[in-house]
Amino acid sequence: MARRTLIQLLTTLVYNGNLSGFWQGKIYQGATKRACLPGLNCYSCPGALGACPIGSLQSSLAGTILRFPFYVLGLLLIFGLLCGRMICGWFCPFGFFQDLLHKIPSPKIAKNNFTKRLTALKYFIALLFVIVLPIGYYLTIGVGVPTFCKFICPAGTLEAGLPLTLANPALRSGLGGLFVWKVLLLALLVVTAVVIYRPFCRFICPLGAWYSLYNKLAKYGITVDEAKCIHCQACIKTCQMDCTVVGDRECINCGKCRQVCPTQAIHFKK
Repeated sequence: MARRTLIQLLTTLVYNGNLSGFWQGKIYQGATKRACLPGLNCYSCPGALGACPIGSLQSSLAGTILRFPFYVLGLLLIFGLLCGRMICGWFCPFGFFQDLLHKIPSPKIAKNNFTKRLTALKYFIALLFVIVLPIGYYLTIGVGVPTFCKFICPAGTLEAGLPLTLANPALRSGLGGLFVWKVLLLALLVVTAVVIYRPFCRFICPLGAWYSLYNKLAKYGITVDEAKCIHCQACIKTCQMDCTVVGDRECINCGKCRQVCPTQAIHFKK
């Protein structure tokens, strides 16, 4: 697992390589910002070298001209077919942030029947806040609104909202109720992530919802050698996500199940 943690750390640093942006309080505007990164990492983060796919998708649906997001959906399709939710487990900075929070010593709430049912919420959020509401705003008032990014996304608050307001006194004077709401959501997420493993990934994240559709089809990820499997369920008992079988739509391919498999039936696809 040390290897996964190292890759998560390196991914976070690569995504946010414009370190000077944090103390300058400026958003990087270089050529790489035109490219979508596979994980959830806010475009407006002062260190971000690339764009967030959810933010880019919302940008296509928000504005005075409604545009079909061919480029973003194409990249999301490629990312999904290559890695599925392995991106969530290995290459997402906000997923890494939640992993670190969950390491804080505290009582933990394990997965249960309620959390398994709650995983459906992220599909509803993805459909409503990423697609339906932005288009609905456009049809109603003539301009789209990036509703998920604006009203929900805690990654944007952590990576962009807080650093930019701390570095720019002028921005702090214009803060209002929406910023307070976003900070409260982030605070709730932080507290929850200490006691519940990856609550944002499991219940809210529209990017995780998208990638989950490709888990079985993805070129890379966890798979099971059925000839070796003895159906002892050690893998599922160890898994902290809401998986019912290894590699299903909730699997982030973290690899913890490989460590406990008594017959070494679980491995990464080659």
